[in-house]
This record gives sequence, structure tokens and C-alpha cells, in this order.
Amino acid sequence: MKTADFTTTLLVDQTPKATFDAINNVRGWWSEEIEGGTDKLHDVFLYHYKDIHVCKMKLIEVVPDKKVVWHVLDNHFSFTKDKTEWKDTIISFEISEKDNKTQLRFTHVGLVPEYECYDVCHDGWSNYINNSLRNLILTGKGQPNPKEGDGFNFQLAEKWKLN
Repeated sequence: MKTADFTTTLLVDQTPKATFDAINNVRGWWSEEIEGGTDKLHDVFLYHYKDIHVCKMKLIEVVPDKKVVWHVLDNHFSFTKDKTEWKDTIISFEISEKDNKTQLRFTHVGLVPEYECYDVCHDGWSNYINNSLRNLILTGKGQPNPKEGDGFNFQLAEKWKLN
């Protein structure tokens, strides 16, 4: 049965541990503008990209070298009618071994073609996972969004204060 959730899979010649460590180094592949912890169960972090996207994530499952799952606690897009489209979706990283390689299956459960942001988010996740995260796993250097300093939605950040 085929799911409509966004999924992408990659194979790398690195260990499951190296893959797991890279996933948890969210500043190394997604954005240097992350605030909060990103590698322990129950960690909560804020992500933002300019004034376009702000979200609050919580790590709800962490199985070393096997799986990392984030719950999107809150979300704000500046470019969609429903600003909260990602809210209460799940982002899953599943690590397994296949053909003497490490397989990473990324799924954004709830990111479906019916969402207004689907095409933009599909392209964004495809780039972050298949290019930036892959490069971080393979070479130790990803291509995260750089620190911006300005453009951050401080009102949302204050509202969503990290505890």
C-alpha cells in the first residue's frame, strides 16, 4: 500500500551510528538558526527560515542508531492560507542496514499532496535530506541554512518559548 506522506530514502556507505549522529546534528544539515536541543528524547527546538517558516519540534522517539522521530508542536508559514499546516505532523528518520550499506528512510507523516505547501516542502525536504544530510553523513559537511540574525519571527519565538 502506497502512502501519500512525503518519503525519501537514501543509501550511504557510513555506519548507522554515523547516520544517527548526523540526523541529530540538525544545525549541520537543516539550519544554523536552530534554538534548543536536538538529540535527546523530549528535547524541544525552534527552527526558522527568514520570515517564511517557523516551527517548534519535540523529539518523541530516539532509538540510538535506529530511529529519530519529531512531533511538530507548532508551525507558522507566511505563504499559505493555513499558516499551521505542519502542526501535529510527525517527522521520522528510520535507519536500517541494506546490502552492506546504511539505509535512511525519511518520512514526513501528514505532509500530503493536498497541503498548499506540499510542492515547496517536497522540494525543500528533498534537498535537505538527499543533499545536505547525505553530505553531512558522507563528508562531515552539510549545507544548512546559514545564520540570518534578522527576519526571525520573535513574536512567535516568544509565544512558543522553549521550556
